[in-house]
Amino acid sequence: MKAILNVIWLIFGGLLLALEYALVGIVCCVLIVTIPWGIASFRIAGYALWPFGRTVVDKPGAGGWSVLGNIVWIVFAGWWIALSHVVTAVLQAITIIGIPLAIANLKLIPVSLLPLGKDIVPSDAKYPTYQPS
Repeated sequence: MKAILNVIWLIFGGLLLALEYALVGIVCCVLIVTIPWGIASFRIAGYALWPFGRTVVDKPGAGGWSVLGNIVWIVFAGWWIALSHVVTAVLQAITIIGIPLAIANLKLIPVSLLPLGKDIVPSDAKYPTYQPS
């Protein structure tokens, strides 16, 4: 079922969203100082291309620099990428078959706003949680 949803997703919005993330990643990598955001954008582009069967988790050990970087990201790129997710979700929700795609699109909004300090893992993977000592 995940494969079918991923193929439908790819056709009806996933490819465009992934290209958007890739374009932002290229711009960030060209500007050199923003390479960490570029790498995060490429990671999310892969997730936006094939989201079903994967999930976003907090990266263990991500600290204050991730918070600061996420604030910068929201100001310069995150808000309009999140807006594109909302617009795409509304368009997908018009049809019955698009409702699961719209829900997946809305689940991408948090990572589009706060990409640093996150990891994308398979949904069924055992991922260690951060335990402060």
